[in-house]
This record gives sequence, C-alpha cells and structure tokens, in this order.
Amino acid sequence: MRNNRFIQPAPEGFLGKEQIKSVYAGRRGFMAGAFAAAMAATTAARAQTSASKDDPNIVNLPAHTKGLGQGVAARGYGVPSIYEKNLQRRESPGLTAVSASGVSFAPLQGLFGIVTPSGLHFERHHQGWWDIEPDKHRLMVNGSDEKMLKKPMVFTMDDLMRLPSVSRFHFIECGANTGMEWGNAAVPTVQYTHGMVSCSEFTGVPLRLLLEMCGADFKRGKFVLAEGADGSSMTRTIPMSLIMNDEVLVAYGMNGEMLRPENGYPLRLVVPGVQGVSWVKYLRRIELGDEAYGTKDETIHYIDLLPSGMHRQYSSTQEVKSVITTPSGGQVLLDKGFLNVTGLAWSGRGKITKVDVSADGGRNWKPARLEGQVMSKCLTRFNMDWSWDGKPALLMSRATDETGHIQPTYADNRKVRGTRSIYHNNSIQTWLLQESGEVKNVQLS
Repeated sequence: MRNNRFIQPAPEGFLGKEQIKSVYAGRRGFMAGAFAAAMAATTAARAQTSASKDDPNIVNLPAHTKGLGQGVAARGYGVPSIYEKNLQRRESPGLTAVSASGVSFAPLQGLFGIVTPSGLHFERHHQGWWDIEPDKHRLMVNGSDEKMLKKPMVFTMDDLMRLPSVSRFHFIECGANTGMEWGNAAVPTVQYTHGMVSCSEFTGVPLRLLLEMCGADFKRGKFVLAEGADGSSMTRTIPMSLIMNDEVLVAYGMNGEMLRPENGYPLRLVVPGVQGVSWVKYLRRIELGDEAYGTKDETIHYIDLLPSGMHRQYSSTQEVKSVITTPSGGQVLLDKGFLNVTGLAWSGRGKITKVDVSADGGRNWKPARLEGQVMSKCLTRFNMDWSWDGKPALLMSRATDETGHIQPTYADNRKVRGTRSIYHNNSIQTWLLQESGEVKNVQLS
C-alpha cells in the first residue's frame, strides 16, 4: 500500500530464510527482527506533513502536464505503474525446499475490493508450473467401469470452448493458509498470515454438463477423480454432491482472460468452497467412481493429527474466516484520529452475513459494513469507521456465514484440534496496535 498521511506500509519482502527459522525457533526473537525495518522508517515517516499552499507540487506545473505522453502501444500487455512495483506476491523460502515446488502469497494489505489481480494471485505448485500448448491439450472423461459411464469422451480445448459457458466469482484458499499460526508461531504481516487466498471471476463449463454428455450414471457415481497433467500428477476426489448443483467448473478463463500458466493454463477445475488443492490445475482427466479414491494427497498429505492420535482426513471445506487487512502487521499508523478499518471475510459454506470488529481484544464488538454485492463462496469486503485515540488497541474481526457458523477463537479451535494441525485454521486474528503506531501480530486465546 502506498504511503499516506496515516499509514506507513509494512516493509516489503523482508521475510527471509533466517527469519523463517526464527518463526519455528521462537516467537519473541522473530518479532523483534521482523519489525526492525519498519522501525527504521518510522522517524522519517512521522516528519511528513499535509500539503500546504506553498507546496511545489501545486505551484510548479509538472512535466506530465506540459508534455506529450506515451502512445497506447508503448507498454504492450498492461502492467502496473512503476510506483506500485513493491506490491507483489512473495515466496516464503522456508516452507518448501524442493526446486519448482513452492508457495507465493498475495499482498492482501494492498488490495481493494474483492478481486485479486491475476498477477498478484497466490500460487501453490507441487511440481512447478508449465505453459502447455492448448492445441495439444486433451481432457479425458471416463468411468471406473463400463456401466458407470456409457460414452467415455475426449475433449479438445476447442470442443470445450464451443459449449455453453458460465462465469462466477469465487475465492480459492489453500488448506494451509494461516497454518504457521497453529503452534503459537507468528509471521509478521497479513501477506504471510493469510495471503494464500485470492478471489477471481472464473469462466468455464459446468462439470455436470460434461458428465451428462458422456452418459454418466448419477445413481451409481458418487465421486469423481480429477487428475492434473503436471509432474506431480495431482489427483483429488470430488464428491458428486458438489457437482450436481452445477457449481464445479472445468475452467479456462480467469478475470476476463485465459488462465495464466501458473494458475493452470489451459484448463483447471474450480471447486467453490473447497481447499485449493482440489482445484486441480492442468486438468487432463475426470473419472467417475462409486467411492472415494484415497489418493496420496488426501490420505498422507492435507491431513491433520488430532489430540487423540487420529488423523483428520477429507476436511475439504474452507470454514468461515475473516481478517483485518488494514491496519495489520508491519504497518505503522502515523497519527491519531479517524481511520477506516478494512478487511476480508469468506466461507466455503455460502454467503457472509455479518462481520463484527473489536478494538479491545473481543470485549466489545461493533458490526462492520459489508461492501458491494455479497456472493456465495466469494470474498466479501468489510469496512468500519474507527477513531484511534493513540492508546494500545487489540484489533480483531469475527465473521458469521449464512449457515450460522461463527468464526472461532484459537482457544475454541485448539480444544478440538490441539496444536499439531497445519490445515484449516480459521481462528480469529488479532493485531496489536501499539502507542508508537506500530502494528504487530499477536494471538489471544
């Protein structure tokens, strides 16, 4: 986010390998190092004042007002302003050590509204990304036996794009989003705590339509297996109950253009409300079956160890969740007074119906405004007017969805799931606003 009179943005890209080690070594030492860069910039930032009548940027006519600008062809494919170059998705070097396999986090602290620009969309790769030639890509649809599917078919991209299409806005969230916070560790900024979520408009063909074209037996077929064409051969089981309502898409479009290579070009699955690993990229095959397939990425990966010693499996739904993005960790408030507290809320069970915000650690709550059209299984932007008196504050948001589910505290989640989980952490996030104006990541039980 650009500097303004009230907020100094978090320093960009300062989460390095040594700081990642510190996250796991201990919370206190990491926090001290993580905010050193922010504190170094505070003194100069506080010296800034609002524009006066003698401001040279007003009295002196700038070059761009006196000269001829560049033509429409000068920049080719559209790119952001050079003054926004620090706002970018960023990799966490400590999370994935295998070459070409990794995670990048969306800069939630600098985004407006609900749509994530394609170039800032979070990424998760299990075997790197590919730019696949669409004319050679094929989608195969078959059954686990001959009775399950009467007419197995192979679709080209041209075949798929000739069919009736739909476009819908949905969020996609990695099951491991906020995972580092489970065991009392804390990363410094909202980009790293919650940045494995993004929201886009996806365009494609309902998977149910393709299964109908192939003569699927929907009484016998209870699940489908989705398989990707990258080196990891990512395979995931999708319950037929999700497919029958036409929400699941075989998608080729994203935010008004073809999918980008890192987002699964030329074809991916869109499974609204379900963890991102099930949104199989580079989709090459769909198989209809009568039972869950038990693939490696749903039996030994993407599972959680419970206090009882049992593993929690097939926990696909992304539960109701929210986070304040401004003010948030690493940012510095430069002055007291009015401030718009803003953030994002979402639920894999449907629409967000309410977001409450607290500035005193959950003792008192005030309803926030839900902005724009609230859509099912989509990010929802919330705002709340607030006046900071310069005293320490504990900022929290708590979302409720249309099924009545309410975002839990860490204490509530840990009673059921302990501290050894990685996935599906939807606990309430707390930001500590100090008298100095610095904002830090803390956890309240």
